Amino acid sequence: MIRIGTVGTNWITQQLVEALALSHQYTLAAVYSRHSETAQAFATKNHAETSYTDYQEMLQTANLDVVYIASPNSLHVEQALAAIQQDISVIVEKPAVSNSNEMAAVMAALAKHPNVRFFEAARNVHTPNFLTLQQAVAELPTLQGASLTYMKYSSRYDRVLAGQRPNVFTKEFSGGALQDLGVYPIYLAVALFGQPANVSYFPTLIATGADGKGLAVLRYGDFDVTVNFGKTSNSYSWSEIYGLKETLSLDSAGELTQVRRYADDGQETDLTQPALENPMLPEVQDFARVLLNPEDPQNMGDYRRWLRWSQQVNQVLYALRVTANLRFPADEND
Repeated sequence: MIRIGTVGTNWITQQLVEALALSHQYTLAAVYSRHSETAQAFATKNHAETSYTDYQEMLQTANLDVVYIASPNSLHVEQALAAIQQDISVIVEKPAVSNSNEMAAVMAALAKHPNVRFFEAARNVHTPNFLTLQQAVAELPTLQGASLTYMKYSSRYDRVLAGQRPNVFTKEFSGGALQDLGVYPIYLAVALFGQPANVSYFPTLIATGADGKGLAVLRYGDFDVTVNFGKTSNSYSWSEIYGLKETLSLDSAGELTQVRRYADDGQETDLTQPALENPMLPEVQDFARVLLNPEDPQNMGDYRRWLRWSQQVNQVLYALRVTANLRFPADEND
């Protein structure tokens, strides 16, 4: 069993812990939160061995194989580096880090700790529906671009409208739409089409100075991909990938729960795989097979591909922000 500790006690950590239990491959060894009551309550609810309010103490005493980090975005790099330095592998919520310099620091640390694995929790590219979509894209004789959408109203935007500054909507914590929901369609584009030649971002800024929604354009050699995402409104539009006469359609570039193919005559084929019990289950299973058998050639190849995607997505996210002059305090040393 893989001994895991968690950082953060919000809904995404709860969903992760439930996925870990379904996988039967992990032991929830430790829970970290800044507040003892919160840490203890989360640990008790999820039958964790113990809880901590000191992150370094957890790393040093909980005998962990891996730590899952779901703290505010700006804290990811410091917490990830601390774990790597203790030879503890890392699963970090998207976006893995804030900018290219932070990613370079992570890669340098991994080079010094070759037994450590670093995973970005971009769940959509680990699902069976992604694998089906990937195969369908490969079968298109001609590729002419895509339009990807992922837009969901965030309840925390109500707090912004009330004059507050929740972390996920502040530049101080490397927040905003691009650094949250936008990561999923960007991941999808990079995983399916590779790294774009150049990019542009047109954000809609909100009262906190962060982007509440935005439109990104990823330019490839022969086609463009437009990416529409946001946290201040809802979209019910399907995303599409364009062949010549064929079109692939997916219900959400983030959730990726339905996939359809339309032939040149308009005939529809449903490619959707069975629904998942927990949307994070495929990724924790993928991470487990690498952690449990890291020398297996298939596992090593998959891990290197995921790490490459993480680096490329990080570069794209940063490049998009540069085009929009959207800077974070974390960028000060860039």
